[in-house]
Amino acid sequence: MKSNLLKALMLACSLIWTASAMAAKPVGITPGMMDATVMHGGKQVKIMRDQNNKAVVNPAFAKTSRPCPPFCIQPIMLAPGVETLGEAEIIDYLVRMSKGDKSILVVDSRTPDWVQKGTIPGAVNIPWTALNPAKGADPISIGEIMEDQFGAKSLEGLWDYSDAKTLVMFCNGMWCGQSPNNIKNLLKFGYPAHKIKWYRGGMQNWSNLGLSVAKPAS
Repeated sequence: MKSNLLKALMLACSLIWTASAMAAKPVGITPGMMDATVMHGGKQVKIMRDQNNKAVVNPAFAKTSRPCPPFCIQPIMLAPGVETLGEAEIIDYLVRMSKGDKSILVVDSRTPDWVQKGTIPGAVNIPWTALNPAKGADPISIGEIMEDQFGAKSLEGLWDYSDAKTLVMFCNGMWCGQSPNNIKNLLKFGYPAHKIKWYRGGMQNWSNLGLSVAKPAS
C-alpha cells in the first residue's frame, strides 16, 4: 500500500515538473533573434540565453561592493572617439567576425585566471598586462601583438594603422579596469579611437542576461 502511494506521489511530482518545464517561455536575445552562431577555437558555438525561466545571477558576479580602488565604477564614455557598446552590438561584431570579417577582433582583456572561468564565445584573450609597460610589457612583445594580432604596421619607429583591426574590448564589467587599461594604452600608442570599441557591461552584464559563455580558445 505504502509502495503504491509512494509511486503515485512520484508520478504526480514528475507530471508537475514536466508541465512546468513545458510551460517555460522562450528566452530570446532580441524579438527577432533566438540565438547566434559564432566561431570559437575553430568550432561553431551557439550564443543564446539560459532557457530556464527561474535562472538566477551567477554567484561570481553577485558581489555588489568590491573595494574601490581598484574596482571603481567606470564612466559611460571611456575616451573621446571610443564607442561604448551593448550586448546586441557585441553579438553583431562576433557574427561578422565569425563569417570571415578579418577587420574585427573581439578581445577579452582580463587576466587568464578570470578567463578560465568562462569568456564570451568568439573572443580572444589579450590580458591588460600584455599591453602595459608599467606591468612589465616590453616594446618587442607589445609590437608583436600590434602587428600579429591587431594588423598594425611598424614603419621606422612609427605605427601605420590604416589596415589595423577594429578592436572590441571587454573585461569583468562596469567596475573592472582591465579593458580600460588596454584601451588607454592603445590610445597612447596612437591607435585610432574610432577603431576601438568598448563593452562596458562586460562579463557582469553578459552573465546577468544568461548569455552563453565558453572556455578560452586555445
